[in-house]
Amino acid sequence: VLLSIVALMAAWSGYSAAKWGSESSLALAQASGARSDASADQIQATQIRTLDSVSFNAVEGAYVAHDTRLFNLAVRRLRPGYKPAFNAWLALHPLKNPNAPPDPSFMPQYQIPQQSAARLANAQANAAFAKGESASGTADKYVRLTVILAAVLFLVGIGSRFPVRSARYGLIGIAAVLLVVSVVQLLGLPGPPS
Repeated sequence: VLLSIVALMAAWSGYSAAKWGSESSLALAQASGARSDASADQIQATQIRTLDSVSFNAVEGAYVAHDTRLFNLAVRRLRPGYKPAFNAWLALHPLKNPNAPPDPSFMPQYQIPQQSAARLANAQANAAFAKGESASGTADKYVRLTVILAAVLFLVGIGSRFPVRSARYGLIGIAAVLLVVSVVQLLGLPGPPS
């Protein structure tokens, strides 16, 4: 009876370890995918920021050269998402106002959607990674429990072969203690994910 119970517990523990291992792998794969998305969004945000800087330099160069036609052309060519920050910056009279930011990219109106998307994807990646780590830890606990249960099976199995009664009882006693420890640990672990 004891061997049957231990064998069933060991099978359940092995099954649970495999399920938690799969859960960990899936969560870590999600984290990796979200991290890739964040990286792509960050690259796009950096490219857009660079484009905005180059465009602003063209506007500034035309202004310094007193070329009104080129200035107006450069302003028209500003990225639509950059224009609100540029207009808000101009409203501060940056040439006369020493407290004005150095350029429109320092204005609160300066928004790059890909930058926000990168932050969101990074947050999702962090959450999925934490979930994967937690699942991996649970899988490890189930594996450790399976090893302890295998030791119980081994001790009970070899205990019956000893001709000395005290040795048999000693091995069975150790196996019983390990079994109690295993049951307590098993009751403290979450069941396998569905």
